[in-house]
Amino acid sequence: MSKNIYSLVLSDEVIEKADQLAYQMHTSRSNLINQILAEHLCCVTPEMRMQIIFAGMENLIVKKFRMLEQTSANIFTLQSRLDYKYKPTILYSVELYPEQNYTGKLKIRLRTQNQNLISALDQFFRFWIALEQNYFPNTHAEYEIGSGRLERSIFHAGIDEELLGKLISNYVQKFDDYLKAWFSGQSAQVLEKQFSQEAEFTRVYI
Repeated sequence: MSKNIYSLVLSDEVIEKADQLAYQMHTSRSNLINQILAEHLCCVTPEMRMQIIFAGMENLIVKKFRMLEQTSANIFTLQSRLDYKYKPTILYSVELYPEQNYTGKLKIRLRTQNQNLISALDQFFRFWIALEQNYFPNTHAEYEIGSGRLERSIFHAGIDEELLGKLISNYVQKFDDYLKAWFSGQSAQVLEKQFSQEAEFTRVYI
């Protein structure tokens, strides 16, 4: 849905209320007014589609993760804890770019300064990437590993929002399960065998 610049004459009182609401919703005045008009005129905007995706994710995984306050309309952030010593926190942030056919990123980050823990996490990241590339070679995902951080691209044009929300939710849950199994002492061989068995039943992958 393309956007252009238009001039509107609005009362100061309306703008004041709009700005207050836009601030509460972590969005801009223009985007808020666009959403209000779209809803009134029964148009579906990219922002509405993102909300369908995120709402579906919330319904599917809110019981297992702690959902953090959303600071942006296109970012959905979850928190999980590792059962490891002082229970460090893992953050999962899904960032979508609706103007680019829902291209986006899943950002996974560990909150710790413990270098041994960061090193172990980076080993798991490389193990996980190798699994994906081996068993799902057609995903064409791009990865970036930092210090205790992994970013993975998401691209799924042409499917509906509810399915995309489900796929992302399933992926995050699966990643979190394997990550916790890794830190509980499960061997790479056991986890790869499990992954290969599950891969046989996976028809769609982000």
